[in-house]
Amino acid sequence: MSDPIDEFSFLPEQAADAAIDGPLPRGRRLTLTLGSGRRLSALHYAPADIPDAPPVVTFLHGAGLNAHTWDTTILALGLPALAIDLPGHGDSSWRDDAQYVARVLAPDVAAGMDAWTAGPQVLVGQSLGGLTAAAVAASRPDLVRALVVIDITPGLDPDAGPSQIRDFFAGPVDWASRDELVDRALAFGLGGGTRRKAERGVFHNSRVRADGRVEWKHHFAHLANAATAAGGAAPAARGRDAVAAVLGESGWEDLAGVRAPTTLIRGDRGYVTPADVEVFSGRLPAASVISVPAGHNVQEDVPSDLAARLRLLAADT
Repeated sequence: MSDPIDEFSFLPEQAADAAIDGPLPRGRRLTLTLGSGRRLSALHYAPADIPDAPPVVTFLHGAGLNAHTWDTTILALGLPALAIDLPGHGDSSWRDDAQYVARVLAPDVAAGMDAWTAGPQVLVGQSLGGLTAAAVAASRPDLVRALVVIDITPGLDPDAGPSQIRDFFAGPVDWASRDELVDRALAFGLGGGTRRKAERGVFHNSRVRADGRVEWKHHFAHLANAATAAGGAAPAARGRDAVAAVLGESGWEDLAGVRAPTTLIRGDRGYVTPADVEVFSGRLPAASVISVPAGHNVQEDVPSDLAARLRLLAADT
């Protein structure tokens, strides 16, 4: 594959693929140095004629993804937006302690929102980003006027989802070219269904090292590969379930502490089951629940539908 001019060069074809009309927003990369010396990175989108328009919607992606997963949703949204690379993903620094859980990530996200937003946001998070968004909303209510959690609830099985995704990330972590990585994604049934979409995802989620090899940007693939090389150093099932239970309870505590209007959007082919929705509604009776025809990555499966719902929410709150 040939590299684009810059990371925003895909936007015109993404808009065409989704039949989105109108002028494209201007995208720019933001970087914040945190107190620890780590780097937090994000994407800011605003109308080309008002490039400094402050965001009204902030997006947090899921594990193994990056801020560009929201591109088409933001194109359809038509509002100034911020999409943050969670620590360990995209252009944000990896954590030395490899602690990629909501309450650990939330302070970094809040620091980014303090730096890059001018008022309370509609905060949207998918999967790991959804749990992190809940932790931000609970700990920093001044930053959030509405919370949208996409296809995740606390305590879901950490091994939920198709096994090919886990196997895919547990494989090699570097390649001779991005084309090799695209071929691997397509062989595993990943990448969005077409080679062009796979190329787009690979470009945004990989980087070329100084030695010319291509590697994943996100830390998860490297951690999974290291565990496999060590003979499956993952925790035993009982230990894993205990960790999930603890993290799940802290997630419910965060959601219970959110004062902003809360909405759960689930993909009807995603990770959140009807039984999970029952538990969610029982614990959070004031929250809204919406099901859409999508898998776990709702923002990539039905971006225009998601954008329309978020636009209404931004107007109402």
